[in-house]
Amino acid sequence: MHTFRTGSLVAAAGIVIAGLVSCRGPKPGGVDSGRVADSAYSAVQQRGEAVMGVDQYTSHHVFEDLPDGGRVVLDRDVPNDSAGVATIRRHKRDVASDFRAGNFTKPFQVHAMDVPGTDVMAARREQISYEVIDRSLGAEVRIRSSDSSAVEAIHRFLAFQRSDHRAAGHEGMSGHPKNN
Repeated sequence: MHTFRTGSLVAAAGIVIAGLVSCRGPKPGGVDSGRVADSAYSAVQQRGEAVMGVDQYTSHHVFEDLPDGGRVVLDRDVPNDSAGVATIRRHKRDVASDFRAGNFTKPFQVHAMDVPGTDVMAARREQISYEVIDRSLGAEVRIRSSDSSAVEAIHRFLAFQRSDHRAAGHEGMSGHPKNN
């Protein structure tokens, strides 16, 4: 009986420690020195770098809900990285073009699953607009619709992205600077 309790306490402590480690997100500014602490997050970061072309640990996202849709921001945290900024801008133009066509392959590749909201966004693509806006350190895609079902789907998409990327929902959150 005593061995069972000790074993249970050790197992419970291990679960608590593993849970605390896995809840840890990137440090402010997009840099996470404990990259291997959470394998699922690490995998999203690696796939994101492969799809987007820039190091996800030295870049940051914002996925912001807005009344008529939202926006997806990606900026570099590395000063004077004109090649990285150009890569982000090219990626955002590709994403906007793909999404206009109802193609959500890139989010699937990054997350290794169907991303919530993309089915409705694809079906209602004629009611959604995508505008790319260059920023000093990257770019954003502004997503708009007057269709309430499309806006709901956009918000589901953005909420999932915020969660999986452990990203901000508004400019200035998580210690990220504003870059307009």
